[in-house]
Amino acid sequence: MNGCFLGIDTSNYTTSLAAVENGEILFNLKAPLPVKEGECGLRQSDALFSHTKNLPILFEKARPLLLGRTVLAIGVSEKPRNAEGSYMPCFLAGVSAASGAASVCGVPLYRFSHQCGHLRAALLSAGRDELVSSPFGAFHISGGTTEMLLVTPDTHGFHTEIVGGTRDLNAGQLVDRIGVALGLSFPAGPALESLASCYEGQIPKRPVKTENGYIHLSGVENQARKLLEAEGSPELTAAFVLDHLSRMIVAMSIDFRKNHALPLVYAGGVMSNAYIRAYIEKNVSDASFAAPALSADNAVGIAALCEEAHQKAS
Repeated sequence: MNGCFLGIDTSNYTTSLAAVENGEILFNLKAPLPVKEGECGLRQSDALFSHTKNLPILFEKARPLLLGRTVLAIGVSEKPRNAEGSYMPCFLAGVSAASGAASVCGVPLYRFSHQCGHLRAALLSAGRDELVSSPFGAFHISGGTTEMLLVTPDTHGFHTEIVGGTRDLNAGQLVDRIGVALGLSFPAGPALESLASCYEGQIPKRPVKTENGYIHLSGVENQARKLLEAEGSPELTAAFVLDHLSRMIVAMSIDFRKNHALPLVYAGGVMSNAYIRAYIEKNVSDASFAAPALSADNAVGIAALCEEAHQKAS
């Protein structure tokens, strides 16, 4: 029976609703969660409240896009990652909406992790669907996650083993904290990238140190703040942060390849940054990236995982 598959994702900063049909994206709807000016994040209670308001609006936008189509199953992200004890209240909003919709429509509900959704969206966008059924390496780099992963397929989308990452600050936190310090709105990634692109001078180089794939970023934040205070240049400060993150990710990638001769996939909101992506592409072979819209939080990957899970179950 032909039909489409819905995906719902309610991360800490974006409400997302998407649909796929035969592996093709029908729509990718998003609503960012509001963050007060000058702040660098949201409390979970505020995120949950915003998702509760956003979901009916996205469903209303999706209704005309689904006319003439049958929804065969619904997928939802229920937790941050596939690990025991992984939990964030904001995902309850998506699970509640998906459970109700699946019950009313009389269709199956499939549950996945937010991280697996990111990985599947990256593979779909990068044209690397063959990796769905084979091991690969991945970076999930966002405001809440900086992880280097060994990924293998399983019944819940993917099994992810953390083989590197941050010991303190996440890459997206660094970007947002420095961005807010520069007077940029949260999330600060796109604006910080624009500032960095305006700088044409020499960028001070902080040494990149990895310990078997693990790094520290709190010192980078401190140095960026001191650089801003000393030089008074937002453009230089932005370029310093992105340059360090670029070199850091390449160094971690090299650490990964010392142990695993596998393709590398880069996902998460930070990986939508063209500055960072260009540097990685020059220095890492067999590297795949999602398009910016599918690097940032989205429900496309969840919808694609739902379609594949339903095909296996049928």
